[in-house]
Order: sequence, then C-alpha cells, then structure tokens
Amino acid sequence: MFYRASLQAAAALASLTVLAGCGLLSDSSSETDQQITVGTTSSPSTLDPAAAWDGSWELMRNVFQTLVSFPTGTTSPEPDAADSCTFTDETSMAYRCTLRKNLKFSNGEKIDAEAVKHSIDRIRTIKVKGGPLGMLGSLDRVETKGDDEVIFHLNKSDATFPFILATPAMSLVPPSEYPADKLRSDGKVTGSGPYLLESYKAKKLAELKKNPGYKGFADRKNDGVSIRYFDDSASMVAALKAKEIDATYRGLTAEEVVSLEDNKSDNNGLQIVETVGADIRFLVFNPRDPAAGKPAVRQAIAQLVNRDALVAKVYQGTAEPLYSMVPKGIAGHATSFFDTFGDPSEVKARSILTKAGITEPVKMTFWFTTDRYGSSTAPEFAELKRQLEESGLFEITLKSAPWTVFQEGFTKGQYPVFGRGWFPDFPDPDNFIAPFVGKESVTGTPYLNTEITDELLPSSRQESDRGAVSKQFEQAQQILVEDVRLLPLWQGKLYVAAGEDIGGGERALDPQTVMQMWELYRKTSW
Repeated sequence: MFYRASLQAAAALASLTVLAGCGLLSDSSSETDQQITVGTTSSPSTLDPAAAWDGSWELMRNVFQTLVSFPTGTTSPEPDAADSCTFTDETSMAYRCTLRKNLKFSNGEKIDAEAVKHSIDRIRTIKVKGGPLGMLGSLDRVETKGDDEVIFHLNKSDATFPFILATPAMSLVPPSEYPADKLRSDGKVTGSGPYLLESYKAKKLAELKKNPGYKGFADRKNDGVSIRYFDDSASMVAALKAKEIDATYRGLTAEEVVSLEDNKSDNNGLQIVETVGADIRFLVFNPRDPAAGKPAVRQAIAQLVNRDALVAKVYQGTAEPLYSMVPKGIAGHATSFFDTFGDPSEVKARSILTKAGITEPVKMTFWFTTDRYGSSTAPEFAELKRQLEESGLFEITLKSAPWTVFQEGFTKGQYPVFGRGWFPDFPDPDNFIAPFVGKESVTGTPYLNTEITDELLPSSRQESDRGAVSKQFEQAQQILVEDVRLLPLWQGKLYVAAGEDIGGGERALDPQTVMQMWELYRKTSW
C-alpha cells in the first residue's frame, strides 16, 4: 500500500534466532522478566482503524481482533473473532461469518453482529482520505442475522475479500465508543485483542498489557510489551546496544544491518537475522510524456537496468533483484522481465531504439521522493542514471521532492518517470497487480489494459482456492513486460536485531509482515 508508514530501504521485521536449549520462563518468574521492550521507527498515524492504511497496523494487530486473521504459520485467513467464515456461493459474491460465542470488548460490551456491521460501515461512512475505504470497493452491503451471523454481500466476485477482512483496518470496535460518523478523538483504544493499550504517548511509547478477557488464537508468551518509537534508526540501534530495548522491528538501514552482521563480537551478542520481504520498488512510466510514451524507450531502459549492480552498490545485499511485480514469496511470482530481456545489454538496447528510428541519446527526467522510502533512494537513482548514461543511449536528469509535493506531482501526471514503492495489504498476487492497472491506478497514471482488468482479474477473483490462480497472474505479468509501463527493480529483505536472550521471533511475523508481539519471550538461558 502506498499509505503505509515510511519504509527504510532494508527495514523490517523478521525472525529472531532461537538457540537450542532455551525455554520459556515459568509463571513464577518476575513481571519484569516477562516484559519485552521493542523499538521501531514506525509510529502510528492514528489509533482508529477506520483511518488506518499505514504503519498503524503494527499496533492495531496486537490490541484489536478481526473476524479472520493469520495465526502463526498460516498464509490464508482463518477465523479469529469469528467461529467460522465461508463464501456461500460459487461466484464468491456473498461471505458469511458466524461469531464466536461470549466474546466481549475490554469495556465489557458484547461483540455481536451489529458491532461487526458498525465497525465496517463506519469506514464507508467516514471516508477518511488516504484511509482503508479503498479496500472495500467490492463490498455492497453488510447484513446481520440474529446476534451472531454477518453476511457481506459483494457487488462483484472477489475471492480476496477474506484477506481484506484480515487486515487490521477491519478491526472490530464497540459502537458505544467509536462513533458511526466520525473518528474517535480521545486518544484511547477499546478492543478485544491479546493486549490492552495501557498508556500511549504519541511518537514516544505504547505500553501493552495482557488482556485478561481475551479469547482468541494468540498464545501470549509474555506479560506485556513496551513499544518505543524512535525518530531515527541510529538512536534505536544505540538503545539496543545499551540494552535499553530488547529487539527492533522496522527501521534498520542497510548500513546498520551490514555493520551489525560484520561486528558481532563488538555488539554484546546481538542477533541479526534476515528473511525475504514483500516490499517492492519500481519505476512508473507516464505514457503522456513524449519520450516515456514510446514503447521502444521503455524497452531499452528495461534492457539496460542492472539490478544486481543496483542492490550490490546501493543496498549492500540487503535487497534482491526483482523481475516481476509479484515478489518472491508470493504465489504467482515469476521472472518475466529476465525471461524476456535477459542480462543487461547495451547492444540489444541500441538495437531496440534503432529499429524505432531513435538514433540520438534520449533525454529524460527521473523523479523520486526524498522522505518516503529511506536514505538510500537518492543513491539508487544516481546509480540508475549512471547505468543508463554509461550506455550512451540516454541523458538523465534527476529531480526530487518531499512526499507531499511528490504525490501531488505524479497524481497530476507531471513526471515522465518516477520511482514508487509498494508494501502489500495482504499476501496475494492480486494485491501486486490490481492496484496498478485500470483508470484509478494508485500510481496516479491510468493504465488501461482490458485483458487484465476485464478478464484476468475477474476470472481469478472467482476462484476461492488462491493457489489455483497462478496462470492468470503469470499471463498478467507477461502483459506488464510487453508494455513496460512499470519496471520492477528490487524487493527488500527483512531484518531484525535483538538481544541474545530474546526468543520466539521466528513465529512473530504474520503474512502482512505485522509483528505479533505475543510470540516474543525472554529465555532463561542461552
């Protein structure tokens, strides 16, 4: 999603190494030992789910419940506040959920069908700009039957709807404390999740304590979690080394990852572990631009870009080359751009341009944002400029702007070529294709391709078995290669640093890369 909080280039959470012979503390252990402190550079922009389509999800996953969610080790939504959920028809246009019995919010209010309807309907009523309303485009209406049955009627087939319900934006809230027509404004949270938000200081600290009334799948391995929000990663890493925090998620730069990996003996036994991430970076070409609008120009750029050199020089191996919009780790991932263009080649690029009658160096302007995707963005675009100009086929001017200015510029179609990032709402290939095509592409540049929008996506959304839709997405990605309207560059790896006495993190990351804090614990020995 483009509205998620600012991402450092190699930032993230990942699994924490579990060392052999280490167990959980017993119930007799002190409360101090069972309290975990986690640091991050991504603070919530809101405490109300109806406004959340960003890094606020990190906190919300731990204090709210959703009808369905991602229990540890799963990649498909499973019941959480619901006892069961299923499509009632073969066309995936009606989704019915039956609630667990005797569920209550932390204020004692009953979680019933009306509370569920209220939670979803207020998103559509309030319509927060940049909020999660855009995720509910396929929802027609919410129907309740009795106290414990909710039916979501869709206006078109959408087998991804359960994934949407699993996002923290669809968290359940009590009607008495969350107005139907406006956001909650008292700075408090009332949910039914694994933890209670005991106290909160914006951009400083969130104190989570076990919710004694919680009924759900989470097996809480600690008594509570303190989340400290840092302004920059340097101060966060310093706090980790000084043992002021136990672990980090979201915020490590490439340089910090490399430093921690290379100097383990000097870092008080800190762990640094990586896994594959799902955040991607790519170039967007504006078809209205005289140069970027020419297929041969886009194809020549695709033929020249050296992703291996890019990730090695700029990201020092903390990212990996990406050859399709669907990243590794997501069903339907392919290597379509490599299969078509192969290794970077000046000879092939020159031939592409020559056949199109282009014999002079192509002058173009590339835009990037200065404050959205981390400090490595400027060096990344400098490297792209170097690669393209080294061929003698292009003359590239680089321009940049803060996010607010940058966003306004690309939505008005002012930029010929610009860099964007995407972090998924849910782990399905649909979420890496659908947002970028059609009249309302989230890139701000309409991308009309009826084969994708009118045939492949609707066909895939009728299939509730998401493992059976690879063919549609492979075909869609091949179309993207032929058009080169979007050029994938790299996908991030995910990292976490933690003290050697912290375990459980190998289970703490859900498929939305949101940390499930309840999995973290302090080891008795290591």
